[in-house]
Amino acid sequence: MAAPGALLVMGVSGSGKSTVGALLASELGWKFYDADDYHPEENRMKMARGIPLNDQDRIPWLCNLHDILLRDVTSGQRVVLACSALKKMYRDILIRGKDGAALKSEELGEEKPGDVQLFVVHLSGLFEVISGRLLQRKGHFMPPELLQSQFETLEPPAAPENFIQISVDKNLPEIIATIMETLKTK
Repeated sequence: MAAPGALLVMGVSGSGKSTVGALLASELGWKFYDADDYHPEENRMKMARGIPLNDQDRIPWLCNLHDILLRDVTSGQRVVLACSALKKMYRDILIRGKDGAALKSEELGEEKPGDVQLFVVHLSGLFEVISGRLLQRKGHFMPPELLQSQFETLEPPAAPENFIQISVDKNLPEIIATIMETLKTK
């Protein structure tokens, strides 16, 4: 597999995606995007009202993120994206754009032009730990009440995805060091 052009830092809300992603991008000298900054206003309002997003809400948003990743990676810019990407289908869309939503898993084996080489960093943790973090967070449009729906939606990465899973119980320097060490072997 080719070296990844993009890193996806994924997990449920409150797992530390934005913090880890921004620090990692700074450490690597790569561009950083926080997927939350690209939600359409309708999605933000829906979440603020305590209504979980569905696939129809997320797919256009994920396709837009794919286009941003592809544009940057094609121009030689490496990228770190912080995005929940809770389902495998969502990660497939980040890699393949709208085609990722339509393909069955057995059709996803071969790379095609327009695919983004993506390495996934899954920040995982117990509901109680992440819920406690969310309750401390101020000024975010995603209310803590939606966390349970994210855990129910979560499809953790699995083979053949290119990923590592890191516990949010580790401290920030340990998380960054683990990712950096893993990238040396990619």
